[in-house]
Amino acid sequence: MVSEMKSPLEVRGLSKNYPAFRLQDISFSLVPGSITGFIGRNGAGKTTTINSMLSFVHPDGGEIAFFGLPFAEHEAEIKEKIGFVSAGMTYYTRKKLKAITAVTKTFYPGWDDAAYRKYMDAFGLDENKTPAELSNGMKIKYALALALSHGAELLILDEPTSGLDPVSREELVEVFLNLKDEGKTVFFSTHITSDLEKCADRILFLQQGCLKADDTLDSFRDAWQIAECAGEIPPALAQAARGTCRTRGGYTVLVRAEDAEGFETREASLEEIMIHLEKEAEKE
Repeated sequence: MVSEMKSPLEVRGLSKNYPAFRLQDISFSLVPGSITGFIGRNGAGKTTTINSMLSFVHPDGGEIAFFGLPFAEHEAEIKEKIGFVSAGMTYYTRKKLKAITAVTKTFYPGWDDAAYRKYMDAFGLDENKTPAELSNGMKIKYALALALSHGAELLILDEPTSGLDPVSREELVEVFLNLKDEGKTVFFSTHITSDLEKCADRILFLQQGCLKADDTLDSFRDAWQIAECAGEIPPALAQAARGTCRTRGGYTVLVRAEDAEGFETREASLEEIMIHLEKEAEKE
């Protein structure tokens, strides 16, 4: 019996090297019953991290444990407790959902038909439809229903809202919040930061293969401020800047909260923080 006190996921010193990219010494752990947002621009290494965690690719270094158990030695047991959902997941497009479900359930001894019915109803899914008849948002909901029907306690989501319209993204955010209310843990990789501001408890910020931040959403945002300049950036502000962006009327400048005294600033959104830090990184 796996202890409920164990972190659903612990990553220590994860690394993966490619000719043109390097994932470097990634370490973090998830809090049970929370939503963690994994942010960074495309190419930052989010999918490489997830693929390494799940042994879709072989990492060059590091340790991965789910619920206190090493993945390599306890893969079957762990797969009963985790669900992986990606925007790129595909199914037999002309097979009815009930046929896909019938095959999927044979892989999970702990499959719960009552839970499956519950989530299919909650998500408004008709199992007599085929994947070809589902919107992208409904395909994600179906993948979630499958994962939750075999008792997944940890959901690992790789860009699940990518390519969805704003209404569909809002519906999925509500689903994630409801899952959190049920005690599920959600690890949510995305570059659409506005979705995370509605639901995330913690933020992991990945930049060029390095983990630059591991903090609560509120603390991460509180650490930064935005100054708006109608014309050229004053020298004192330029010296304090940690990233600048052009706007229609001038510039926005990201500064650390402790450096904001003496400047007229406002709160920074998660998206503004990420964009300005990425712009700064491009200059280095």
